[in-house]
Amino acid sequence: SSMSAQEPPRPPPAEPSEPEPGGRYEAVVPHWFYCKVTDTRERWVPFSAQDSERLEAAHGAGKDREDVVVPTSGGRYDVHLKRRQRVAVYWEEEASEVRRCTWFYKGDKDNKYVPYSESFSEELEEAYMIAVTLDEWKKKLESPSREIIILHNPKLMVHYHPVASSDDWVSTPTEQGRPRTVKRGVENIAVEIPNGEPLQIDHLVFVVHGIGPACDIRFRSIVQCVNDFRNVSLSMLQAHFRKAQEQQQVGRVEFLPVNWHSSLHSTGVDVDLERITLPSINRLRHFINDTILDVFFYNSSTYCQTIVDTVASEMNRLHQLFLQRNPLFKGGVSIAGHSLGSLILFDLLTNQKADSEEDEHSAQGSRTTSSNGGIEDVKEILKKLELSEYCEVFEKEKMDRQALFLCKETNLKEMGIPLGPRMKILHYISSKVDTQVRSPSQHDPESTDDGRTCQYRDIGLGQVSANYPQLNYKPTIFFAFGSPIGMFLTVRGVKRIDPNYSLPTCKGFFNIFHPFDPVAYRIEPMIVPDLEFEPMLLPHHKGRKRMHLELKEGLTRMSVDLKNNLLGSLRVAWQSFTRAPVPALEAGSTDTEAEAEASTEKQLDTKPEEPPAAVKEEAPLINVGRLNGGNRIDYVLQEKPIESFNEYLFALQGHLCYWESEDTVLLVLKEIYQTQGITLDQPLPGSQ
Repeated sequence: SSMSAQEPPRPPPAEPSEPEPGGRYEAVVPHWFYCKVTDTRERWVPFSAQDSERLEAAHGAGKDREDVVVPTSGGRYDVHLKRRQRVAVYWEEEASEVRRCTWFYKGDKDNKYVPYSESFSEELEEAYMIAVTLDEWKKKLESPSREIIILHNPKLMVHYHPVASSDDWVSTPTEQGRPRTVKRGVENIAVEIPNGEPLQIDHLVFVVHGIGPACDIRFRSIVQCVNDFRNVSLSMLQAHFRKAQEQQQVGRVEFLPVNWHSSLHSTGVDVDLERITLPSINRLRHFINDTILDVFFYNSSTYCQTIVDTVASEMNRLHQLFLQRNPLFKGGVSIAGHSLGSLILFDLLTNQKADSEEDEHSAQGSRTTSSNGGIEDVKEILKKLELSEYCEVFEKEKMDRQALFLCKETNLKEMGIPLGPRMKILHYISSKVDTQVRSPSQHDPESTDDGRTCQYRDIGLGQVSANYPQLNYKPTIFFAFGSPIGMFLTVRGVKRIDPNYSLPTCKGFFNIFHPFDPVAYRIEPMIVPDLEFEPMLLPHHKGRKRMHLELKEGLTRMSVDLKNNLLGSLRVAWQSFTRAPVPALEAGSTDTEAEAEASTEKQLDTKPEEPPAAVKEEAPLINVGRLNGGNRIDYVLQEKPIESFNEYLFALQGHLCYWESEDTVLLVLKEIYQTQGITLDQPLPGSQ
């Protein structure tokens, strides 16, 4: 029987091999699991294959060592091997139990397999080894809770679970009751072992929630919602960035929740909120009520200060922790906000201080004409426009940035650039030239030291007076999901945003919303008020049917009514908060009201029969200013076909799940990777 000891260890067979009579025993291959507890229900979840292997290796190497810590789940959880605990790194969460699993029995309630404890599994394994080696079966064992397990043969092993009977006091274990199936080795139980995540992290995105701790109708936390978003992003990378993945240009994007709500608990705010919440009439009303409360809440300067401080310090803390744990990380950082979270981020970003030396557009002319830099610069521009294939043409013609800006269509034609790319280049030139001409000159007596404040005078109106903290990094892109920024600016008395205005430290800004989201507003009409144009249609990742028209018109109407009610109550709220009359607000209060109503109408009066403008060719030529570096800002999700009114109510209550929207995730990935010059395998239909 000892012959198996001399054999070199063989890799585990792919198919669980059945031992021959008196056959060779092969040790069971362990897999590591952790225990997830939801509402007192325990579920054992397998680690990914790579995590499990890493845990097994650490276990094999350091049995006696003090406390080995193994990072798992993409570095978001640490496993403390000795304590057998899995601990969240970036947010508060109960630690969960970890187990090295080899033997399982079928559970009572849901037919899922449950692992035996490690010590009892060892007893089972030993009994099994002896049975195989000596080919003696029908082995009986007694479990720690004094229940009987019988190994009849390799294919049939059972665990007798005693049925509570009148003679419960009998202490001898029995073989009565329902036998439960016992299995050896994870490969014999039907469990899906999750795919691991790519190790390389290309970009980090912080996600900030609105005010309530719940982020969607299922009352899940921001952590759960961001987990969904991350999972969808991993499958979108596999589906749409396969080429880049194969060439190892692409790893993954890490999404981390900024859970500031819990740090706010200590302020007693929740109690105040409870007191002023209306008795719940129904969930829809409750949803709107919550939204308005959030707003009230953020508009009072005491709470506003607490909130911006908490959000910024939490974002800085997470950033620092992430860099500590990922010392090789070279990527950029972007930020995303949902609902009120996006407004908090917008206020933070508009109040970041840019380094004065980075005031590019004033210095640009002089700096980039230096011969070598100029051509480099043109490469960058072409890369940004996704036209890198024409780099050589421009190099051959010795086109530097200055020359490019002097180009007319005929010149580009002579160079043999086709119509589409020509249009893109000319649009880019015109958007840049405009901003250069119009940005405030240094001699302008109005412009203050950094020449930026005057650009923001329009927006600064009526912002809650708070001392805005600084983030210790410059975000690449700001994504707003279902965001009320447009409504807030209107209510604060801001009529329009200067087309030259851009966020001081963040070049990109996308405003993504669902057409029926009652809390989401467009931004572009505030930059280009005199033009009526549709938002960009978010390309669908697979192509999708349009919605039933009559229903759509009814829903759009209802959405307008909701928005107008919300605006009305907000305006009252705002006026009660801003005690000191702001002259600019006072004077315009009546027309602001009318204007806001009109702009809401304008935002929603879409004629469903027309194809959305995004699909028409001339759409990209609208110049929407510098807020998103000259690119379009507003993106509307395509509605899933909704069959009934109830479904609409449901969509509304869920604050329109942006978390599981593949289209949203794909836009985020596309824009992030585009900043690194990496594109989708195939451009999506209907996208710019």
